[in-house]
Amino acid sequence: MKVCYFDAFSGISGDMTVGALLDAGAPADDLLDALRSLDTGAQYEVEKTRRGGMTASKFRVILPEQPKDVQGHSHRHLRHILTMIEKAPLSDRAKADASRVFQRLGDAEAYVHGVPVEKVHFHEVGAADSIADIVGACVALDLLGIEQVYMSAINVGSGTVNTEHGILPVPAPATAELLTGKPIYSRGPAVELTTPTGAALATTLSTSFGPAPAMNLQSIGYGAGDHEFKEQPNVLRVLVGEKSGAVEATSVSVIEANIDDSSPQVLGYAMERLLEEGALDASISPLQMKKNRPGVLLHVIARPEDQERLAQIVFAETSTLGLRIYTAERRVLERHIVEIETQFGTVRGKVSGPSSAGGSFAPEFDDCKAIAARTGTPLRAVLAAAVEAYAKKIG
Repeated sequence: MKVCYFDAFSGISGDMTVGALLDAGAPADDLLDALRSLDTGAQYEVEKTRRGGMTASKFRVILPEQPKDVQGHSHRHLRHILTMIEKAPLSDRAKADASRVFQRLGDAEAYVHGVPVEKVHFHEVGAADSIADIVGACVALDLLGIEQVYMSAINVGSGTVNTEHGILPVPAPATAELLTGKPIYSRGPAVELTTPTGAALATTLSTSFGPAPAMNLQSIGYGAGDHEFKEQPNVLRVLVGEKSGAVEATSVSVIEANIDDSSPQVLGYAMERLLEEGALDASISPLQMKKNRPGVLLHVIARPEDQERLAQIVFAETSTLGLRIYTAERRVLERHIVEIETQFGTVRGKVSGPSSAGGSFAPEFDDCKAIAARTGTPLRAVLAAAVEAYAKKIG
């Protein structure tokens, strides 16, 4: 599977995304032909430049004069943009991705301004340059054959930004809405580093946020932003490669709490809540606390982007007054689910490890439990039958 990973250490915008993908090998002529088919009247340039001593590709949109409404603003509505995309001679995937990005962007703008999405005027994000940025990014991903997109935590910048609605804090309201629930931070110059267009692309197209997936790296691209910074290169980096089935190392957040005054029923319910809400794992271990009080250690493993939400569940569902949160490295094997036919019925199972060696098979406990209850067969017999059936299948 071909994948890419965007490293937004200096933020992300639409033009930086297109520039990075072109720099990583997307054919410029094919991409520019696709953009011209939109018939916006804009012209496009791609050039090599430098940012902070790094070579990068700069994508530019040269805008035509736009029609003005009675307030003097250039605008389009979401339906106009979606129709434009649908009529263009693009691949089905590029059309679908670009439409999803604009729909998400429209929903965020509508929420921020408290109006139906049909009434949102895309003064900034609907202009020809942002149409080119969003469609260009989706076309470039398609041209590169990218099947999954991954994203780092996003540097949003700081300070203020000038918008159609006046001077607003960074991240701008639409950007903040789009990035809700995603890992962000602020570092470097006091300017807007992540735009609404960049945030919409990142949150709509990405499979997950966090460290890079295990891959066999094939190419690297750098997309240049508009400005030169002293603090850091103003570029968006993209890593392109084939996803690897090798042992994978990922960063996780570990949440811990020592608890000595919650009942077993409350703690059991808290663990159920944590797992239902996306914890990778949760466990409770006995320990002896200060003043010789018996207690328990609640240990939760979480994706970095879920850390704060799961921490709030721990506070809400237990009596603890404090938590420890730290980053750890988690190594996992590639896994997939198979279905095995046994004499008792169909059992799902998890296979991990090298497929060339057949992998390690573990029957799904709940499936085996349900079959045992339904047929009156001992659970041990159902588990053994599933393992035997898998061994025969690969043998």
